[in-house]
Amino acid sequence: MSSTTKEVTMFNQPWTWFKQQITGWHTANYCLFWFAVGSQLMIYVTQPITLLSTITFIGTILGTLCIVSINAAKSVNGILGLISAACKIYVGYSAHNYLVMLEELAYIITLDLPVIFSVKSWNEDTVHHLKKFTKKNWVISLCSVLVVWGISTYLIGTFTNDPRPVIDGLSFAVSVTGGIICFLRYNNQYFWWTFSSIFQIILWALTYAQGDATIAMLVSSSVYLVNDIIAFTVSPWFNMGRKKMGLEKIE
Repeated sequence: MSSTTKEVTMFNQPWTWFKQQITGWHTANYCLFWFAVGSQLMIYVTQPITLLSTITFIGTILGTLCIVSINAAKSVNGILGLISAACKIYVGYSAHNYLVMLEELAYIITLDLPVIFSVKSWNEDTVHHLKKFTKKNWVISLCSVLVVWGISTYLIGTFTNDPRPVIDGLSFAVSVTGGIICFLRYNNQYFWWTFSSIFQIILWALTYAQGDATIAMLVSSSVYLVNDIIAFTVSPWFNMGRKKMGLEKIE
């Protein structure tokens, strides 16, 4: 990009920016998104339509669009994540999964808002500035997960009526760490996202089985896991995908 060309952002040319953000993705990303729309719509219309089911539907659709945009290394994930997080906070409160609420709030603080306002680090050039972990990064991140898991599980189990504090705490710790890693543009975030999706599946399966949520959140978590698998193969975050896209390897 020429230094004299004004960069298109969501602040100066919002519609042009949005169009740029949602075009040029890998076909697998589009297929996954429309599969999610179809499955969530089927769940939505075949159950009683309530405020909770409507907010759940909106949150899951925007959440899917958010993760596939992260897969494509597009900064539109910030605004999509912000809106979907607000929806999921309400859903988490209704299901008594209180750490889901804190998890989404943490996403807003550590990922969504920073991405929205970090036009210098998250923009059309982001794909050329992705990084890998060092051994030090691995140690710090794993230790962070263990510490946050222990503290959050204790606090949520002691001071709330959350019926699933251990798995809720583990999901929270992994997801929050993944959000920070994502904002810093390390491709190792997808190891965190994969385990986060697995723990989310377990959490929402238990929640659904105990009658505290619809199956929509379980389906959404499963879609997230598929997105993580896709990322390892076709996303610009990894060299296999970068080779297909004609991009330089991440060293």
